[in-house]
Parts: sequence; C-alpha cells; structure tokens
Amino acid sequence: MVNLEQRLSDTALRLKPQDIFLFNARALKTPGVINMTVGEPNFNTPKHIQAAAQSAIAQQPIRYTVPQGKPELTQAIADFLAAKYQVHYQPDSEIITTIGVTEGVFTTLKAIINPGDEVLLPSPCFTIYEPDILLNQGVPVIIDTSKTNFRLDPKVLAATLKAHPQAKAIILNYPNNPTGVTYTKEQLLPLVEVLRQYEIFVISDEIYSELSYDVAHTSMAQLLPEQTILLNGVSKSHAMTGWRVGYICGPQAIMQHILHVHELVTTSIPATSQYAAQEALANGANDALPMKSEYQKRRDVLLAGLRKLGFAVTKPQGAFYIFAKIPDTLNQDDLQLAQDLIAQEKLALLPGSFFGRGGAGYLRISYAASMENINLTLERLADYLNK
Repeated sequence: MVNLEQRLSDTALRLKPQDIFLFNARALKTPGVINMTVGEPNFNTPKHIQAAAQSAIAQQPIRYTVPQGKPELTQAIADFLAAKYQVHYQPDSEIITTIGVTEGVFTTLKAIINPGDEVLLPSPCFTIYEPDILLNQGVPVIIDTSKTNFRLDPKVLAATLKAHPQAKAIILNYPNNPTGVTYTKEQLLPLVEVLRQYEIFVISDEIYSELSYDVAHTSMAQLLPEQTILLNGVSKSHAMTGWRVGYICGPQAIMQHILHVHELVTTSIPATSQYAAQEALANGANDALPMKSEYQKRRDVLLAGLRKLGFAVTKPQGAFYIFAKIPDTLNQDDLQLAQDLIAQEKLALLPGSFFGRGGAGYLRISYAASMENINLTLERLADYLNK
C-alpha cells in the first residue's frame, strides 16, 4: 500500500498538535469542570455589530471583496488607530484585513523570512509564534524574560542583537499572553533605541491593546513606524473571536509585498465579518470599556485570592490572564499539576510550559470567566492545597 504520509514536507511532519487545544479538549470532556483555559471574551458581541452583519446579509448579494478588505473597513481601521493610538496609515495601501491575527502572523512571516533567517522571540509567549517561524523555515532565537518580570530588558535585547546582528525580525506581544504584562511608553523607548540600530522588522502583536488596565497603551508603531508591522483586530476588543477579523498595518513599500502573500492565503476575509468589523470600529470605538471594567474587577479578586493561597504573581496590567508561580510546597511539574487539578478538583488551568521557555513552574489562569467561576477556582485550589 502506498504511504503518502511520508511524502509530506519535512516541515509539516515536524509540526506537533497545539498543546492548548489538546488540553482544552480533555477539559471539556470532564463533567462539572471549571474551565479557566479559554482565551476569549465571555461577553456577547455588541448588538449594534450583530445588527450590521444581519443587515448586510439581508441586503445581498454577499460577494468577494478586494483582498485587503472593503475600503470602508480599511478606512475605519485607519481612523480607529489614529484616534486611539496616534498611528497613521493610508487605508488603501498600508492596511490589510486578515482572518484574525493568527493569519496576520503567518502571512507576515511568510512575506519576510527566507530559509535560515533568525527571528527573536521573547518568551513565555503565545503558542503559535514559534511554530509559525519554523513552518516558514526560520530559526527562533528565544529570549527568556522570566527573570526580568516577563518584560524584555533593553540590555538583554542589545546583547542578543549583538550576538545575532543579522536577525530578520522580532515578535513583540503586549499586553502579553500568557502573562498579562505590558509596557509603558517609557519602558518601550529604550527598546526602540536598540532596535533602530538594526535592519530588523518589529512584528508587534497588539491584539489586547484595548484591554490595558493600569497604563495607557502605546503602540510600537507610534515610536518606530518605519520598522514596525502592526497586528491587531476586533477579537478581544469587541468580543468577536468567531468573526475572524484582524489586520496588518505597515509602510506601503512593505505592505505591497505582504498583500501578495495574503492574496494567496485567502482571496478575502468573509464579507459579513467585514461589515461587522466596520461597524465595530466606526461606531463602537469604546465598546471595550464596560468589558474592561469587569475584567479588572475579576483580575483583582483572582489576584488577591491567589496571593493569599501562596502563589507568587506579577500583577497583570492587560489582557485577561494571570500567570501564577506554583508555590514551593507543590510539585513544580506544571503539566502534572494541571492534570492533577482536572482529575482531583475538576479545575482546568493551563501549564505554563505550554508557552515556552520561562513558563515552566507556572499556571496560566484566564479571568475571561464569570465571577462565580473565579471564586470556585479559588475554592478548588484551596481544597487541593489543603489535602
């Protein structure tokens, strides 16, 4: 019998399933589980956005749009970014809509990486970055940030670039998944001073920009526009994860080539989602505010409760995650601990090691959950600790 599996590309054969998906699938099969692994808002998409999509469907016909997205949508994106973060893009040549930031990451890397190119990756980080680098035949250069409060230290960045002066890109993500850590403008400026000394792309994933609690969000695109490829979208800000709308922004000379890759990945993102995203950004610029207020309350309850139980936690300033250090009294094997919590307490928390170097010995807890489930999480953790 013919075995065509072995004729797949070496890259595809080396790829592994995403640990997060496998772990979450196990959690969902556990009756009565409190699932705190989910990385998406637990709010409904605002009604005015739903209505815009329903109106678009009713009007018909729903057709392909131009690959970069409806002109009305790219204009809404440009206006939103200018008003919120003082970054300025031409809607017809410097913005591309994507199937979420997930496609944005892949398409951007595909456009800029040659085989063997190095990409700097501060870690712990979201789980798709390293596989995407590898899938595009790049070489990840991991920078462990666990010793610097999960922020990239300018001196460490300078030393890394001195050792890897030909690095093609760096991926930044703030507010960060999984740690919730973000950067002030004052913390970004020393990084900018280092980065502008090199011909390096700065891929800045700012999908959680509207969920920044204690400090105002400053976009890397404001500080280093000529080198920054900005990724963002409406998934987190407008509770629209399932609508799959993200966008890439950058200088026109770069974006024209990224567009060519995007055209081959997808002709255009769904038109109904584009109408919804246009409404979100044009008429719902502050839709995130009530959600952000509720997230902050949940964060504070969870943070206080975890610290009382003996977990060391760097206070998250954005997104909706807490990255908690496992107490010394417990098994430091975070995967085993997470499996024990499901089996013994019906509580699903993600192992920190899923998020790369610097994550071992931690648990990621999402507070995109009801206050009831947050309190139940603390109760079940206390029960486990008291056994």
